[in-house]
This record gives sequence, structure tokens and C-alpha cells, in this order.
Amino acid sequence: MRLILGDMMMDVVELTRRLVSFDTVNPPGREAEAMRACAKLLSGAGFTCRDIPMGDGRSNLLATRGLTDGKAALGFTGHLDTVPLGARDWRFPPHAATLSDGCIHGRGTTDMKGGVAAFICASLSAPPPPGGIALLITAGEETGSDGARVMVDAGGLPTIGALIVAEPTLNRAVPGHKGALWLRLSAQGVTAHGSMPERGVNAVMCMAHALAALDGIDLGATHPVMGAPTLNLGTIHGGLNTNSVPDFCEATLDLRSVPGVSHADLRAMISARLGPDIEIEPLIDLPAVWTDPAHPWMAAITAHSAAIAGAETVPSAASYFTDASIFTPALGEVATMILGPGDPGLAHQTDEYVSVDRLNEAQSIYTAAISDWNGSHL
Repeated sequence: MRLILGDMMMDVVELTRRLVSFDTVNPPGREAEAMRACAKLLSGAGFTCRDIPMGDGRSNLLATRGLTDGKAALGFTGHLDTVPLGARDWRFPPHAATLSDGCIHGRGTTDMKGGVAAFICASLSAPPPPGGIALLITAGEETGSDGARVMVDAGGLPTIGALIVAEPTLNRAVPGHKGALWLRLSAQGVTAHGSMPERGVNAVMCMAHALAALDGIDLGATHPVMGAPTLNLGTIHGGLNTNSVPDFCEATLDLRSVPGVSHADLRAMISARLGPDIEIEPLIDLPAVWTDPAHPWMAAITAHSAAIAGAETVPSAASYFTDASIFTPALGEVATMILGPGDPGLAHQTDEYVSVDRLNEAQSIYTAAISDWNGSHL
């Protein structure tokens, strides 16, 4: 649908291309200019826009329309930062937002400026429902939902009864994702000449013995859709040269949790296995998100997804984390659906793109969700 706003004409394809044209690679992010463009568009259509800064050249945007006392708004969320471009050459310039073969090509098209454009266009084209609409557009998601934390800490979020996260799912309705707990481990030693190892304490060997204790560890209950929690040893670094005893070693763990598995319990379990000589520091701590697919609102969104996009209705879980890890508990564990036009297999890839057909489908699904909304707290 083409929207006429003052002297501007805008549709989901044009808005996606406009957002992709902003270089918001994180780090450093630089999302503020793109946020201002969104705010200008939304405020021109009657939205109340609040800028929530998070450092030089960076900000988040809370945009609301039609908020009503005693009723809950329908919430949408998405981020405007992207991952770096990588070393390989791109087929099209990554911020040119080239339209070719029915797709928009560029960094952030799939993950997830196309999703943000779709819910903005849906919110502009549909009259606000009972309770209104709230758009939570974030910076810094790619580095651990930094912007979502800033928005929650700033306070003043409206009452939101349900949340749609426009991350890439090919417009399939996905009721949750695993949590992420990333840990940095460090071991201290004593350096010495490599020909006299008995005079030192080898931090790498200390770490190796500790990590061996993690082999086969039972991380807790299995979820019927997400499966079991997982642990991956991602990196290990230690030593300065071959003929010195290393006095420091560092490793990182990537744990993915499921509902019912506490991150505090996971960390305690890992600490007990590693022993007192290994220091542990959390890098990312984002809980799992899951809403029962049989929940009436979730079932309605799933039906829209199937009818409009032909998406499967069997419940599945996303493999990535989202800002819902921060927003869903902050909003009172509201019903949360992950649904967006991007292809999750293209996220973070060189030559990332999004289908124009998927963008239009997403806007239609979001419009149907707005039309259905009755301001219930569910």
C-alpha cells in the first residue's frame, strides 16, 4: 500500500530501501539518523515519538498512537543496527538498497530493516485499535540487546498487551527462541622459561583440565519444541610464545537455554564443574522466550500467517536471540510472537536480501493483527 504523508509518498519497499541506505553497522552503530527519519515519518502521521539516547550518534525510538487508559497497546519491535559487512565483495553495494529480481539487496534488508519498515507501514495505514499501537525501535541489538536495556531502564514504556518481534522468519509465526548465556572464563598462572616448566604454573593446562570437566554435562530439562540446552566452547587463547610457560588463558562459552532452565543455575553448575581456579564473567545474559502457541492471540497471528503467507503452522523456535529477551519480561511476560519478512538463512550473510513479496505479506499480516486487537491485557 502506498501512503501519502504530507508531501511524501511511501510504501514498504521505499521505506526498506531508505532504512538500508543508512550505514548502521554495529560497531559503532550510528543509528540516530535512521531513528530520526522514522520519527519524522511517524510524527507526521500523528504518532507521539520519544527519542531515548544511548551515546554519541546512537538512540532508540518509542513511537505511540492511540494509547487509551485502561486498555493495552499492541506492540511491535525491531532494531536498526546491523552486523559488519565481512571481507568478501558484495554483488551490489551493501547500502545502495538495490532493487533487482523482485528483491532488495543490502546489509540489513533481512535482519531486519525490512521488518521494521513493514510494521511502520502497517501502523501508518491502519487506524489505531483499542489501546493503541506502540513501536519499540532499538539500537544495539546485535551486540546483546543493548538498546532494549536502555529503553527499559529509561522507564515510561506504555502498557503493552502483546508483542510482535519482526525478526526474520519468512513470515512464519514463531512463538519463541532459546536464551543466550555467554561466559568468559579466565585462568591465571605463573610465567617461566619453556625449558623449565616446573618453575611456572601453566594457565593453559589449568584451563584445559577445567574445560574437560564440562564434557557430557547435563544442562537441564528438554523443551518439547526447542529441545535441550546446549553448550559450545567458542574460543580459547593463551600464551605469548612457544618457549614460555603461559601465565594467562581465556576461553568463552556459548550456552543456549530453554524455558525452565535458569541462567543463574546454569552459571552455578558451570562454576562448580570448572572449580575455584577459573574466574567467570558473563558477556551476554538473555533469557529464553516462549508463549504457548495455543494462546488465543498467538493462534490468531498464526492463522493470519498461514492465510496470507502460506506459512507452516507447526510450532517452531528461532535459533537466534531477540530483544524480546529484554522486553517480554519487562512488559509482564506478555504474549510474544516472532514474525518477520526476512529469511533467517540470509541474516548476517554477504549479499543479504529480502523479497518484495515477503515485505508486502508482512505488512498485511501486521495490518490484520492491528485490526484484530481489542486492547485486552490477555
